[in-house]
Amino acid sequence: MTEGNESIVSEFILLGLPIQPEDQDLYSALFLAMYLTTVLGNLLIILLIRLDSHLHTPMYFFLSHLAFTDISFSSVTAPKMLMNMLTHSQSISYAGCVFQVYFFLFFADLDNFLLTSMAYDRYVAICHPLHYTTMMSQNLCVLLVVVSWTLSTANALVHTLLLARLTHFRDNTISHYFCDLSTLLKLSSSDTTTNKLVILLLDNVIITLPFICILVSYGLIAVTILKIPSMKGICKALSTCGSHLCVVSLYYGAIIGLYFVPSSNNTNVQDAIVAVMYNVVTPMLNPFIYSLRNQDMKGALRNILSRRLCLQ
Repeated sequence: MTEGNESIVSEFILLGLPIQPEDQDLYSALFLAMYLTTVLGNLLIILLIRLDSHLHTPMYFFLSHLAFTDISFSSVTAPKMLMNMLTHSQSISYAGCVFQVYFFLFFADLDNFLLTSMAYDRYVAICHPLHYTTMMSQNLCVLLVVVSWTLSTANALVHTLLLARLTHFRDNTISHYFCDLSTLLKLSSSDTTTNKLVILLLDNVIITLPFICILVSYGLIAVTILKIPSMKGICKALSTCGSHLCVVSLYYGAIIGLYFVPSSNNTNVQDAIVAVMYNVVTPMLNPFIYSLRNQDMKGALRNILSRRLCLQ
């Protein structure tokens, strides 16, 4: 249905990543391997935390939720991207696009809040070790996760409902590998003033405030570590937050690169590459970071494998 240069679309065309046609098969195999690594690696983390009673602590409680979120976050975009690359079909229905926007925003926000909760957990563990079990009670951990889910749901729902109001689009071609909210707003011929205002207000709160909380937590952690007299104590304190700091650096580094670094002429290509970094690469690296750098996780894996061997 067309009215002048405007149309009510029933589907969108995803142009995907800037990959040459002759390289499609190679990159589809690469992204399939990355996605399977993300799913299997994070499932292993969830399984280890579930089976090993030594990992039933606040830090690993948050880590299990982060692992589930990472699987879900990648699953919002990666399967559709892979299907389009393998079948050479670039279409996605309007309803599918709206749902993709909702779940992408939801899991991105949830990732953000969980990383903040984990930063607070590390702050309490290092700065108030004698009161750790009291301050990080089970009720508080559950409350932090529930609040994270609630805020993520509310933010994603607001943006999705506002997007659903936009019925007319100048074009149905999206220069991305998924339905990116900002790209859809650029394509819309409807009034997007409200959408942009809400993005400016809510996203600053959702992204900036948790990031500030993380910076404050690690600032206080750094002050505490500098007061430790022995090098052994400093190394032990750093080892407890090293993995989380690596993940935070990867996640927020990609977001800063996408939203705060001035765009070049190839802004669509740049946006797609940065989106792959925090939507595909970071969730894939998390299991390696938390497994290779974490003695508790490696110990839990050894215990479970030894038990399996004994049973045989």
